[in-house]
Amino acid sequence: MKRCSWTGNDPLMNAYHDEEWGVPVHDDQKHFEFLVLDAFQAGLSWKTILYRREGFRAAFAGFDYRKVAEFTDADAERLLQDPGIIRNRLKVYGTIKNAKAFLQIQEEFGSFDAFIWQFTGGKVLDRKPQTMSDVPATSPESDAMSKALKKRGFTFVGSTICYAYMQAAGMVNDHVVDCFCRKK
Repeated sequence: MKRCSWTGNDPLMNAYHDEEWGVPVHDDQKHFEFLVLDAFQAGLSWKTILYRREGFRAAFAGFDYRKVAEFTDADAERLLQDPGIIRNRLKVYGTIKNAKAFLQIQEEFGSFDAFIWQFTGGKVLDRKPQTMSDVPATSPESDAMSKALKKRGFTFVGSTICYAYMQAAGMVNDHVVDCFCRKK
């Protein structure tokens, strides 16, 4: 069974690749989860984040953006002592800020899903890369998404992070052409 090479044949990475990566997301809580995880990935490997995913889930109230938006400075300081997550002050406080901005987008658009899928015209962008070296780090769509999210108060949403988010949320299909997931 051929899969994209970035998993490195790691069992957890394989499971994520096989079951989640590139599968279109239309659930706001799942969108928030991927935004949190991709923001924490900045400067780190996805493997590092994936192996701490359950720690992030526990720390950030099951990725319930409503609860995270109500976190106080005391909550943030508590999280900075949590060995189950990446203890980066800017990313922890940024996650709380992003939860508040997430709620504002929901109020304006009815759902975060309705807002975020506008960047791909409501469809999955299928790049059909031959190899992983054909997969870009950014795109015009991730550039536009990054700009719009920053304008609405989000942090840790540069174009590269937005592109990784688009891959995770299935907004772009970057499975290489001979990956078995392409046939799903």
